[in-house]
Amino acid sequence: MTQNSWPGAHGGGWDGAPQWGGWRPAAPQPGVIPLRPLALGEIISGSFATIRAHWKTLAGVVLAVQAVVLPAMALVVGVAVAAVHDHFEPVFDPPFGEEPPTEHIVPLVVAAIAVFVLLFAIGVMGISVVAALCPAVLKEAVMGRPTTFRALWRTSVRRAPAVAGALFLGILIAASPVFAVLAVWVPLAVSAGSRDGAVALLGLLPLLMLAAMPLAVWLNVRFGLTSAVVVLEGAGPVTGLRRSAALVRGDWWRIFGYTVVAVMLAGAIAYAIQLPFNLIGTFAMMPALQAIPEGGTPSAGAIAALVFAFLLMLFGGAAGQIFQIGFGQLASAMLYVDQRIRREGLAEALLAELAAAPVAASAPPAAGTAAAAPPQPAGDGDS
Repeated sequence: MTQNSWPGAHGGGWDGAPQWGGWRPAAPQPGVIPLRPLALGEIISGSFATIRAHWKTLAGVVLAVQAVVLPAMALVVGVAVAAVHDHFEPVFDPPFGEEPPTEHIVPLVVAAIAVFVLLFAIGVMGISVVAALCPAVLKEAVMGRPTTFRALWRTSVRRAPAVAGALFLGILIAASPVFAVLAVWVPLAVSAGSRDGAVALLGLLPLLMLAAMPLAVWLNVRFGLTSAVVVLEGAGPVTGLRRSAALVRGDWWRIFGYTVVAVMLAGAIAYAIQLPFNLIGTFAMMPALQAIPEGGTPSAGAIAALVFAFLLMLFGGAAGQIFQIGFGQLASAMLYVDQRIRREGLAEALLAELAAAPVAASAPPAAGTAAAAPPQPAGDGDS
């Protein structure tokens, strides 16, 4: 799925006007969706079909990401706690009537900031691998081809830095109206000469935010296809943002509506996934808490029950969040495919690629000639 100008991109086929007598030929469907412009139900059902068809590979890559991300986060927290352990007691349990000394507060603040930055960076990279995984698996699902853990892991990890850069730039640009409001409001609030003036400015902030939010939402939808572009076209972050804006242009309202439905559905299912884990964890935690004597030491059984309940709720929350992120990215990649079918003749190109695949596989290169190297994507310079 490289960015090319294929024949038949603007008319005829399955995305043009009705054929003879209003009859439209049935679109071929080699994979999870028919190769024609998609309705909302087909985008949702295609995303679910992709999960059903490739759930083992998806789960394997996601578990591998968690196996790297969670120990890395635990290591960062453990190192930080060990480094500033001696400063906890003077700050959180100072002598009666005394303020914590500055030489103990500063290391804790610095360590907290460093831990936050490192955990944020590790979390973003983990999310970026999942965000790169979804378009990669969708490409094979649309073409009806099998996937392997190794191929998807390699693609996801290789494109994760570019996806992370694209996500960061997209969020930064989409949040720029909010930042602009804060850049104006904070100096005014600081320079307010009276308490009444500060209260009036505080009441003005929600109105300013309300005015900025539509622009932020518009920008967020405009750049919503960036991850799919970065993965499927091999583009860099800046090229991905530009391509997403070009694909969304003229269809913003339809893509916005489809995205809202997909996000709401993903959130509802994620909540349903978390709910049983939270209920079981809560019911397991309540007897353990009641068994702890007031002012006494909890028993080993109570500690084990609390740890079990905490891990259960943590697992449920992680599973729900992973599904919510993954389904949202699959729906976004499905919208990318839909837009390219509508505008750039992607259906015809995919059918030609599928038709040529057996021929290419059965025809060995001529003797004395080297195999041609695949063309490099045009967007690699930005990654």
